Amino acid sequence: MNAEQAVFRALADPTRRAILDALFNDDGQSVGQLVALFPRVTRFAVMKHLTLLEEADLVATEKVGREKRHHLNPVPIAQIADRWVSKYAQPFTRTLLDLKGAAENHHTSHAPTEERP
Repeated sequence: MNAEQAVFRALADPTRRAILDALFNDDGQSVGQLVALFPRVTRFAVMKHLTLLEEADLVATEKVGREKRHHLNPVPIAQIADRWVSKYAQPFTRTLLDLKGAAENHHTSHAPTEERP
């Protein structure tokens, strides 16, 4: 499996994407901290997910005392974006994403509230 395939495989799972989001929000977490964020996922499963993320180079680890700290590595995702989104299309896709976000924010901020009897 090449590096690009490993990244796509790692990103295909919603739990692995949630782990990456957790590391984005608070980088350098231990396995125990990550396990606490996913009460429905076993410690073993979180460790397996982390192994796949490490194999895809999306997570780097460092040993701190007896613990391993996990750090997000966004470079492989950026490389895929560069590969699959041409430099010519980026301004248009960025504008479309900004427009979509603005429309969603407008919709949620103007949504009617339910009245309770």
